Amino acid sequence: MIDLHLHTTASDGKLRPSALVALAARANLRVISVTDHDTVAGLAEAREAATAHGLRLVNGIEVTAVEQSRDVHVLGYFIDPENEALGRFLETQRADRVNRVREIGARLKALGCEIDVEAIIATSAALLGRSLGRPLIADALVAKGLALDRRDAFDRLLGNDGPAFVPRCGSSVARVSAIIAEAGGIASLAHPVLLRDDAVIPGYAAGLSAIEVRHREHDAAAEERYRALARELNLSVSGGSDFHGEPVTDLGTITLSQDDFDALEARATALQSRADASA
Repeated sequence: MIDLHLHTTASDGKLRPSALVALAARANLRVISVTDHDTVAGLAEAREAATAHGLRLVNGIEVTAVEQSRDVHVLGYFIDPENEALGRFLETQRADRVNRVREIGARLKALGCEIDVEAIIATSAALLGRSLGRPLIADALVAKGLALDRRDAFDRLLGNDGPAFVPRCGSSVARVSAIIAEAGGIASLAHPVLLRDDAVIPGYAAGLSAIEVRHREHDAAAEERYRALARELNLSVSGGSDFHGEPVTDLGTITLSQDDFDALEARATALQSRADASA
């Protein structure tokens, strides 16, 4: 079984990379991709664990692009995590995240929901590139008794319509896709149903290689709709659980077929061969 959308403590997941890989092995997964937000910090540990458990790890990442104030998540696969251009880009992404977290913290304080934002930032820095985001703020709100759980924190405070929401700054989908390509990878549009506007997707397609069709938020009708759109746009498909660590029973329930994975990998190989030939 194949799952190409997994998160660890390097971003907003609940499990360390090694623990995630061990759980994936118990769930009978055989090919996985760790796709933490705007960081590759978890890949080395994940790779060591994958080797120990006999799993194949596809180097991955999930990068947040911004289009007309809309967050658009782009998955990158088969990347070189040591690529210098990618590294510089991710440093900028993380700096933007720090600024945004501080702004959200200021809004929460004004709402009477003060948390120690600097402690969150310091912990992230100490964990070698852990990516900051609203889920970590939500966890801090829960820990301080200011929210029941992450969902409550987002529903009342942090969601896009919430009083503490701060719009993100970021690069376009085309720019993110180009950075992923420069790092030897291919870009896939993540969980398109969450965009809530299929009409915008063709405008992002120029730099993409795939669309994520298998996802926990996609029912059968959504999956077929995005498969049809991928065919129309001449894109491959990707898929995965978007697993963040709980409930553990979710792992292994949303997977990509071998045929879909083979087609995705073949496209990545062809694009890399083309890039090598023109270098």
